[in-house]
Amino acid sequence: MRIFLFGTLLLSLVVPACGGEQLTIARLMQYSGMADASAAVAVSSNLFVAASDEDNVLRLYSSEHGGAPLNEFDFNDFLELKGKSLEADLEGAARIGDRTFWIGSHGRNRNGKERLNRHRLFATDIRVIAGDVTLTAAGKPYKNLVEDLVREPKFQQFHLQEATGHAPKEKDALNIEGLAATAEGHLLIGFRNPIPKGKALIIPLLNPNDVIDAKPARFGAAIQLDLKSRGIRDMAFYNGQYVISAGASGSGGNFQLYRWAGESAVPQPLTVEHLQGYSPEAIIIYPQFGLERIQILSDDGTRLEDGVPGKEVPDQAKRRFRSFWVEALKQ
Repeated sequence: MRIFLFGTLLLSLVVPACGGEQLTIARLMQYSGMADASAAVAVSSNLFVAASDEDNVLRLYSSEHGGAPLNEFDFNDFLELKGKSLEADLEGAARIGDRTFWIGSHGRNRNGKERLNRHRLFATDIRVIAGDVTLTAAGKPYKNLVEDLVREPKFQQFHLQEATGHAPKEKDALNIEGLAATAEGHLLIGFRNPIPKGKALIIPLLNPNDVIDAKPARFGAAIQLDLKSRGIRDMAFYNGQYVISAGASGSGGNFQLYRWAGESAVPQPLTVEHLQGYSPEAIIIYPQFGLERIQILSDDGTRLEDGVPGKEVPDQAKRRFRSFWVEALKQ
């Protein structure tokens, strides 16, 4: 076992399903500028961009130290939002080459009111020159993903049309929270809800670059994973394998990390004793580390800061989310 000690706090983990594989957690950090860290991708060897589900600004951070964002990229105008509630409820991100795809929840609000601004799948192109990062909008935001899913005959068994009528945390509602790339350049869309017959639902999107050019979505066969009645909260891909954060479809945590080799492989649970103290909703894999060292962001929007939920702290610069690293994960 290799242990990389970066922080003042080092905790041990055990993975019982992989021959006694031993893991460690280290390098606990805290970032500011938002509380609801809901999606993220690496943009260089030591930088990442993260989204919040409370606004439409992508923020650049250092993976080497916590603190305030190094830059902010506002996509409000690009997303063509209308009405009073202008949040796209960004929940997932996946990078394919120099392009990152971002996805909204595509669900209703917590009171069950329709929020079409959450029906967004869009892309940004990344450029890094002499350490300076720029994000440029690519194509146009796609707004018809739900309609495409509902019309697809092979998904009729999941009753997605009925799911669209429920608040996102109700049983059998529609709520997207995960997005991951594939080796073929496709995207895997991970659903927090519904969880048909107790199994997490993943639907492959075969033509992500086409949809941002306003062409209808094409889908592969649905995948269902036994995550012990949990839904997908995030997914990340590296070298033929995925790391999955799974959690309850409704309120509460019950989080579990898994490693999955794709398609019909059985997900392998990664036991983290203290994981319930976090809301792990963004997984970042850096190419130079692979699966030996991954960063996980916690959605701390409901975590109390001086008695106030993090996302309600009046000064946005003082809103905070936490990060930790899982290390020595064998490939």
